[in-house]
Amino acid sequence: MSAAAKSPVSFRASVMRLPKKGMPVTIDASLEQRASLAREHGLLDVRKFHAVLVVSPWKRDGVSVSGCVEGDIVQECIVTLEPVDARIEEEVWAVFIPEGSNLGRDDRFSAGEVILDPEGPDAPESFSGTQIDVGALAEQFFALGIDPYPRKEGIEPFPKADVEEDSQPLGTLAEKLAVLKRKG
Repeated sequence: MSAAAKSPVSFRASVMRLPKKGMPVTIDASLEQRASLAREHGLLDVRKFHAVLVVSPWKRDGVSVSGCVEGDIVQECIVTLEPVDARIEEEVWAVFIPEGSNLGRDDRFSAGEVILDPEGPDAPESFSGTQIDVGALAEQFFALGIDPYPRKEGIEPFPKADVEEDSQPLGTLAEKLAVLKRKG
């Protein structure tokens, strides 16, 4: 999804005066929104898109969004092209900071060496204005849960080649070259 594209499940949450315990947000996609999600993500159908999020203050002027997104989708099997039902359940967690905030200063770069922890939290994203599109965030996590290579149950990704039982494997390179020379 490009930055300029609007999410089919867009929900702009105001980050001004958030309660300390956070502001709950629930998103249940309508029939039209689910059809849009299916088109946008190359799915045959999106039967359910449900997100339960909490938008909370983070440090002095940041915002955290946490929760989960669930979905029931139908994809096309990459082997048989038949419909495959799938379930998506992804945890959502992100931190946002206002543009130009001191919270965005990263001390890891000051020594000229960067140490990244692939299992650690993502760096905060910046935002401008007074709202964050938490629906678009939920859609990003929904997309992470989509299997890029769906297969119908019991279907192997690559059918086994038919091999004659009495065929003999060729031996050394010299034997292989001798066979090619005789054929040539």
